Amino acid sequence: MDRGVHPRWESLSAEPEFRALLRSRRRFVVPATIFFIAYYLALPISAGFWPKAMSRPVLGPLTIAYCFALSQFVMAWILLALYLLRARQFDLAAARLRRRETREVLESK
Repeated sequence: MDRGVHPRWESLSAEPEFRALLRSRRRFVVPATIFFIAYYLALPISAGFWPKAMSRPVLGPLTIAYCFALSQFVMAWILLALYLLRARQFDLAAARLRRRETREVLESK
């Protein structure tokens, strides 16, 4: 065993289904995180570089900056909903792998 790693974990981590699950999760989480950070940082960067444009009124005292700030709440909720939908798929795939692994361990005894 390498560094105390359990042999069953090593065999599971080498399974194509497990590796596909990790790739699928990573393909969703990494771009979503990058999008979230970019969207979040766009407001202070825009306000810093283009203060006149961001302070332009849209509706009464409501400025572009305020609209953008409020849109961040909407974006976060949409991203949360998308993640919850995808997480259900990830959880189901992980449960199938766990069931199969448990069945194999019980059959080997």
